[in-house]
Amino acid sequence: MIRLDIFSDPICPWCYIGKARLDRALASRPDHPFQVQWHPFQLNPEMPKYGMDRRAYLEGKFGGKDAAIKAYLPVATEAEASGLEINLEAIKRTPNTLDAHRLIHWAGIEQKQNAAVDQLFKAYFVDGKDISEAAQLIEIATSIGMDGDVVARLLETDADAEDIQARDADARHKGVRSVPTFVIANQHVIAGAQPTDLWANAIDEITAQLAESNPA
Repeated sequence: MIRLDIFSDPICPWCYIGKARLDRALASRPDHPFQVQWHPFQLNPEMPKYGMDRRAYLEGKFGGKDAAIKAYLPVATEAEASGLEINLEAIKRTPNTLDAHRLIHWAGIEQKQNAAVDQLFKAYFVDGKDISEAAQLIEIATSIGMDGDVVARLLETDADAEDIQARDADARHKGVRSVPTFVIANQHVIAGAQPTDLWANAIDEITAQLAESNPA
């Protein structure tokens, strides 16, 4: 297997789009060699623990309502082109994603990381849920077959918070500046929400190289 490391944040719309495009390529190549691992990268590491009003956040970040609308127009266009539902109007708060990243980490221990990422994207971009709230994270955990009571107890503590922050800092130290960022076999870096065809071609090339190096 070939490791595919993905640096992402559950509130990043391009990560949502990029995952959908990658997933289509993986589904079209069921014998793909990738072993996917998700890694934390907070777009807003200084965000207050309970987040902030979405409109205030966007207007502060982009310099006004009109600029915020203009910045998100390509997101809506590309999401639609990718066949994704995205409901930006439903999002009322921009959350701190530290706890969401903790959930992704715990889901990975149970081999349920991909499902956790999917459900976090849906909760935020489709349902407009505040994914900094423990209740929402527990609901997501339960929906993918994790023990909600265990997750609830973990969320009441600081378990793995320092580790998530350290991994985030390490990613930045190593040059990750935006998400999604994909790293293939710890060697090849692909940044951004790349087209499905690019991923399909990459899978075909890697599969061919593996066949050449390991002839039957």
